[in-house]
Amino acid sequence: SDSSIHSRYFGVALCPRGQHFQVVASEELSPRALESRLESAVATEKLDGTCCYVSVFKGKPYLWARLDRKPNKQADKRFKKFQLSQKSLSEFAWNVEEDFRSVPDSWIPAHGVQHQNRQPVPDENGHILGWVPVENNNKQYCWHASAVNYEAGTALVLKPHADNRELLEISAVPLVELLEQTLELIGTNISGNPYGLGSKKSPIHLLVPHGSVPVRNTPSVNYEQLKKWFQESEEGKVEGIIWHCINGTLLKLHRHHLGLKWPDGDTFLSRRPVAVSFDWTVYDFEVQPNDLFAAFSKLAGQRFEHIQDIQMET
Repeated sequence: SDSSIHSRYFGVALCPRGQHFQVVASEELSPRALESRLESAVATEKLDGTCCYVSVFKGKPYLWARLDRKPNKQADKRFKKFQLSQKSLSEFAWNVEEDFRSVPDSWIPAHGVQHQNRQPVPDENGHILGWVPVENNNKQYCWHASAVNYEAGTALVLKPHADNRELLEISAVPLVELLEQTLELIGTNISGNPYGLGSKKSPIHLLVPHGSVPVRNTPSVNYEQLKKWFQESEEGKVEGIIWHCINGTLLKLHRHHLGLKWPDGDTFLSRRPVAVSFDWTVYDFEVQPNDLFAAFSKLAGQRFEHIQDIQMET
């Protein structure tokens, strides 16, 4: 996946809830899904974390955090009033310089964001998708920073094991190998920690490349069958599914689109076995005692029955 973070629902209806709209799945596939040959797409797990991106900053590979430019209070009020009028969004006029909250100078728009007169154009939700580099001294992104080490140029990555797809693997991956990819940061202090990673005393945060965790035993793309799969199968204890189509289109289905709760008990990912397979001692510099890379290095070679069973030394 690149940094566009754009996906479409496989079939949706917008249902008013007060002054807002709730996205729900319809029982028919959208024209976009049909054109994209959804039946031959690769289904992967939609993870519940926060989106990240790896790209060059200050001349070397850096992790970037998702930061969308959003309208200020007055512009947001004007936009929501316009939405309720049900007129075409093309009729709404934005002034990006005046209508939007400021962002750091290092902020960049995501790939795929439209531009007009050299200014990024807001999407249908009134946001401009983008990124900001994760720097070690920025407390706002301290959990992002815990999953990377710029001195070593590596990231803490969770993905399926190369030799055993049933097994997950935690390893240190060179950031240069992740350039121009998007990933999901999951862990103790992200999105309520649905995967049970770490603890308040010893938090764990990991990066998962988008599209790297296949969904197993998915039913045919049928509303009732999919809903039953989410409700009754062990593999269906996921936040959602992302279909990667041959033409590059990404199609997304979230449990909430089917009126289902999330999380609902133990998640499928949290119950999967995991191996820790990297050696931090090969890097020729000292690390801090509370460094997450050093902590995982002490667990190198170990295997855990469930990913939520990993406990760090305190």
